[in-house]
Amino acid sequence: MKTLVVPKFESDEKEAQWWYDHKDVVEHNLSEALRNGIANRGTMQRVLRQARDSESIALSPADLERAKKLSRRKKVDFQTYLSALVHKALDREEAAAKRTTRRKSA
Repeated sequence: MKTLVVPKFESDEKEAQWWYDHKDVVEHNLSEALRNGIANRGTMQRVLRQARDSESIALSPADLERAKKLSRRKKVDFQTYLSALVHKALDREEAAAKRTTRRKSA
C-alpha cells in the first residue's frame, strides 16, 4: 500500500485537484484494503450508505453540460466542481444574510 501525505489546502479547488491527481493511488489503496479486509473509513458500505442518504438535485441538461465543460478546463471531476460551486454560493448567501440582519438591527 502506498502512503499518501495529504497536505493542507488553500482552497477547495486545490484540494479537489490534489485528489484528482492522486486518484489512482487512492483507488489502488482502497481496493487493496478491501481485498485484505482492513478497510475502515471509506469502505464501499459507507460510500453506498452516503449515496443512499444524499438527496439528488435536478439540473437542466444545458447547465450540466456547462459544468462539465468548465470542470474539464480546470481538470477537476465535474461533481467535485459542482460541489465546490454550491459550497461557495452558500457561503456568500449566508454572509449576505448576516450583513442584512446586522443592518436591520442597527
